[in-house]
Amino acid sequence: MSKTLVVVVPDADTLAATVASRLIAKIVDAQAERGSAGVVLTGGRIAKRVLAALKELPEAKAIDWAQLDLWWGDERFLPAGDPERNETQAREALLDALPLDPARVHAMPASDGADGDDTEAAAARYAAELRLGGADLPPFDVLMLGVGEDGHVASLFPEHPVLNETGSTTAAVHNSPKPPPNRITLTMPTIQSADEVWLIAAGPDKTDSVSRALDGDKLLPAAHATGRTKTYWLLDKAAAAKVGER
Repeated sequence: MSKTLVVVVPDADTLAATVASRLIAKIVDAQAERGSAGVVLTGGRIAKRVLAALKELPEAKAIDWAQLDLWWGDERFLPAGDPERNETQAREALLDALPLDPARVHAMPASDGADGDDTEAAAARYAAELRLGGADLPPFDVLMLGVGEDGHVASLFPEHPVLNETGSTTAAVHNSPKPPPNRITLTMPTIQSADEVWLIAAGPDKTDSVSRALDGDKLLPAAHATGRTKTYWLLDKAAAAKVGER
């Protein structure tokens, strides 16, 4: 059973640095254990701050970047290079400055890629990439998730039918309540396959969703996002303002 831990720090900048430092340690430990590591990246404001903070930390030199697999939890189904894509933001914040193995940077398909604007085919393509190692899913040492104001994680939104998808590792999302309407996402069972799931939230607009999810409100996707061994809630004081009321 997953152990849940809540970490609260003073502000968003401290949160970004804390997550970055923890991520470095987790990658280094995984590489020491089996020679490589797998990390699932998230998008949003805090994700960019985490990646920018990681670039400034000297301990990042301990990572063997060529032995790191990077995946994404979800993606806006937009053309490659679109500034709203999580991949674009991650590359600008950090990835383009690293000596990564391009074959191990597993970006989700773009709407101008091989499948064109067929979101279902693009999601199936990413599911096939997840299987390249021979198993349905590769090892995810850390899967990071930003928590939305409505409690959504990845592109799994409250009361959206994709939240209940269990037959595939990925899914196409249509009619997303947040723009753009078409997205690709990992499904909840895929998220739950990760060794550790980190839910990251900063700011007063996340206060209610964080407290409700930690209270076990199953209407919120964030309440379902748990890792196999550990689930971390990494919060600043504003996002955690109601956690003490639990």
